[in-house]
Amino acid sequence: MNRQAQSALLFLLGAALWHAGTTDLYLRYVKAGLRPLLLAAAVVLVAAAVASVGYGWRRGRRGAGSGAEPGSGAESGSGLGHGPGADGPAADRPGADGHGHDAPHVSWLLLLPLLALILVAPPALGSYSATRTGTALQQPLAYPALPATGPLRLSVVDYAGRAVYDQGRTLEGRRIEVTGFVAVDRSGTPYLVRMALNCCAADAQPVKIGLTGAIPPVLQPDTWLTVTGTYTPRTEKDPVNGGPVPFLRVTAATPVPVPHDPYDESWNT
Repeated sequence: MNRQAQSALLFLLGAALWHAGTTDLYLRYVKAGLRPLLLAAAVVLVAAAVASVGYGWRRGRRGAGSGAEPGSGAESGSGLGHGPGADGPAADRPGADGHGHDAPHVSWLLLLPLLALILVAPPALGSYSATRTGTALQQPLAYPALPATGPLRLSVVDYAGRAVYDQGRTLEGRRIEVTGFVAVDRSGTPYLVRMALNCCAADAQPVKIGLTGAIPPVLQPDTWLTVTGTYTPRTEKDPVNGGPVPFLRVTAATPVPVPHDPYDESWNT
């Protein structure tokens, strides 16, 4: 890989990162709060590519402007030079053409993440991961105040934390709405799930709510639902890691489109 190819690859990587950061594509890989850093990385890569091209162009002009005078003996390497490499033609010495050594062929592997970013838009993690990974529910540091009237529109993480660690004290007697995707374990227990992020999709872990009550007769895994229901003190252990899984008594369930950001970041904020 020569300098021109390196510059082109850097530019394409930067442009792909910029595209991902200015669209919703980046949400498939990292949490929303990392968007400024992603855009900054894109700018740095594009600037490095432009600087590399400029450096090569200036170096080429300097080499063209410093050509040897005819008869000086420097143009062919046949003069009586001394020191390492003076006994052979200049063209045979590495780097004598003014372009330096090429980068190793392994550098072409940098094309793989670029092609993956451009050609593949992976779906958000769903029921397959959720049923094979234990719940990542953590005890909240605090419980924000809830509205005194009307239905409580809670995240999966918020409902689960209040139901398990606050024993549902703020949920009793309230109508609750929660949105997530459906997962069904091997025993047939249905869950409403949201994958929680620390920083990126690679560390996503599920937080689960078991469903009971008026459950729809047919539940398709990975279907997104807004579930309306009421708090129930029922809690079971996750069959994967033994973590606590609270339940919600369902009174209605409505299919909804996949949300703008399919991951839940509220568990560590």
